[in-house]
Amino acid sequence: MHFKLIIAFVEDNKTDLVMDTARAHGAKGATVINNARGEGIKQSKTFFGLTLEAQRDVLLFLVEEHLSRLILEKIAKAGEFENKPGAGIAFQIDVEDAIGVSHQLARLTEELVDKL
Repeated sequence: MHFKLIIAFVEDNKTDLVMDTARAHGAKGATVINNARGEGIKQSKTFFGLTLEAQRDVLLFLVEEHLSRLILEKIAKAGEFENKPGAGIAFQIDVEDAIGVSHQLARLTEELVDKL
């Protein structure tokens, strides 16, 4: 089985929505890294050295490759990534190998057979 890693940078108030959306479309779980900070085209606004931009969360989803594009599109819609500048971004990368997911393989195989 081949996997993709979806990495999503989301506004912290949309973290739960994006995670629920990913799970509803085949993701089995996620790793959340809280309080990430980034800059887009415009630099962050500051006030006496304190950043005024909202904090972001980084979500990591290890998903089966046949489900990855659908999950990517659905979380982008839920997070409003294309509608609102600075709302977030998501992308996927290939995973060469993964350890510790054997308990999920049987369930993923059953689900994929039903979908394909």
